[in-house]
Amino acid sequence: MSKRVIRALYDDNTITVYQAYNNIIADKAVKHKRFVPPFKVERMTWIKPSFLWMMYRSGWATKENQECILAIKLKREGFEWALANALLSTHDYNLHGDFISWQRALKITPVRIQWDPEKDLHLKPLPYRSIQIGLSGIAVEKYVNEWITDIEDITPHCKQIHQLITSHKIDEANALLPVEKYYPISDQIAKQIDATSGAL
Repeated sequence: MSKRVIRALYDDNTITVYQAYNNIIADKAVKHKRFVPPFKVERMTWIKPSFLWMMYRSGWATKENQECILAIKLKREGFEWALANALLSTHDYNLHGDFISWQRALKITPVRIQWDPEKDLHLKPLPYRSIQIGLSGIAVEKYVNEWITDIEDITPHCKQIHQLITSHKIDEANALLPVEKYYPISDQIAKQIDATSGAL
């Protein structure tokens, strides 16, 4: 099985995650430094610490309703609360026991975890997986009202990197990528979310 690790841009207090929205939601979020309507707190929202996975998902900010890329700084304690209150979005017998028990837990757990192949600069899969975190219910409320310290529109920066790639200026493109490092988590959380122990 390929390694499952959290790599992110972070400091002592915050971690940066990425989301893509249409311009209406994004502009208001940047203005208010929090998500406000038409953002819907009753819907699940997915956050991604991997910049290049966000570029893969949004097609470098070209897909419908993903035209604007937001870099969102979260309090690390909020991010770690999400991990501690999470369940894998797919059943694993070794972690969850029988399928029915996992289904029951899924209904009352506010955070979902998916592991997807990380991407390189050309959006090709790498031999390890990156985390996606789905927030619902109380987790979305905490995300919107407690965890966010800053929201920045980085769409022009993303398009600049993409233009350099299409112009075959790979070294210049690489130089503009965020420096994502291994994010340390406790053994207990690693086991709960099926992360690989230790850095790459």
